[in-house]
Amino acid sequence: MTRSLQFRLSAWLSALIVVIAAAGGVIAFKTAFHEANELQDGQLKQIAALVTPRTLAVMEREALADVGGADPESKLIIQTIAEPRPLSLAPGLPDGLQNTIVDGTPWRLAINTLDDGTRVVIGQKTAGRDEIARNGALATVMPFAALALVLLAALHLIVRRMFRPLAALSAGLDTRPEHDLSALSGDALPSEIAPFVVAINRLLARVEASVALQRRFVADAAHELRSPLTALSLQAERLSASDLPDSARAKLDALRRGLARTRSLLHQLLTLARLQQRTDADTAQLRVQEVFRNVLEDLMPLAEAKDIDIGVSSDDDVFIHAPQADLTILVKNLVDNAIRYTPPGGRVDLATGVANKRPWIRIEDSGPGIAPEERARVFDPFYRVLGSDVDGSGLGLSIVGTIAARMGAKVELADAAPRGLVVTVTV
Repeated sequence: MTRSLQFRLSAWLSALIVVIAAAGGVIAFKTAFHEANELQDGQLKQIAALVTPRTLAVMEREALADVGGADPESKLIIQTIAEPRPLSLAPGLPDGLQNTIVDGTPWRLAINTLDDGTRVVIGQKTAGRDEIARNGALATVMPFAALALVLLAALHLIVRRMFRPLAALSAGLDTRPEHDLSALSGDALPSEIAPFVVAINRLLARVEASVALQRRFVADAAHELRSPLTALSLQAERLSASDLPDSARAKLDALRRGLARTRSLLHQLLTLARLQQRTDADTAQLRVQEVFRNVLEDLMPLAEAKDIDIGVSSDDDVFIHAPQADLTILVKNLVDNAIRYTPPGGRVDLATGVANKRPWIRIEDSGPGIAPEERARVFDPFYRVLGSDVDGSGLGLSIVGTIAARMGAKVELADAAPRGLVVTVTV
């Protein structure tokens, strides 16, 4: 949190608001407290001015009476200075406003000498006066506290709103597919952040150029190798028609199998390169059962050669919105892998359905399966599970992962019962 610019900006501005509000509150409190005391002093002076020799006795008597609803602490005492009760005062006190302590209690006094020489005292307890002044001052300060809280809340919301474009930019980058290296849009960003976005866009452009160069090299290399491999295959076919000894025939068969594996590798390399280079493709509403039928027509000879029971185990009519070539390649690679890794006499089932309003495709086989610790690695190019004697290039699941990422699909691997592998693609 201490490294967060948003947090530090909010913290410093909040501290500034709190300090200013506290300073303003203290000044307002002291000012209001002083003004309240001055107001009460003025009232004492006015009452002292109203006392005359004719009204002294009445006002003195009425001041001692209880007033309903009045605070006893703020009660006024009117007496002559020579009287010992209720206030016992020294006769030498000067006229005017002053503070004194009577029987351990602070009092605020207004002393005035009447025309006949009588000295009159109007007194009020300091505690009552201070309470009134304090309440008035607090009533003045409370808006400052409320305003400070409102400002803190508004500041938090404003700062969050100001940093929202950055959060949106970060979320957009996080959810981007791995092949999307297009430039970032800096239209809604603050001008202070724009140079960083420009620098990131330049970096993305350089990365895209480098990745495109590598993919183009792989595609060109695979394409250039197809012609000599085709020529070698033709030569091997012609040579197989010749009368050869058994040892030469065995070596020729091994050569033909190697050429077939190399052709398959080149085909998958070209497929992977085309998928990685293509940024968009025409999508359509595809019927999954029809895709299954097309794939089975192509791979049925491979399954029959191994006596594998292969078929579609669901009748659901499910549609997926995706590029037709991508979905066909995805299903074909999954089924091809299942056939290759399933032992002779095994089983491969294709199924489809809808769960939580999302269509899914499931390929289940009775092969050796994939250990849980290997499942994250099998989508890496050229990675093959150790101990497998099946011919392959290690690109099948990599192609599946690339297509799934492009379609926004999720690929899950699980164990089949009693043994085997279940691959589920949820679109």
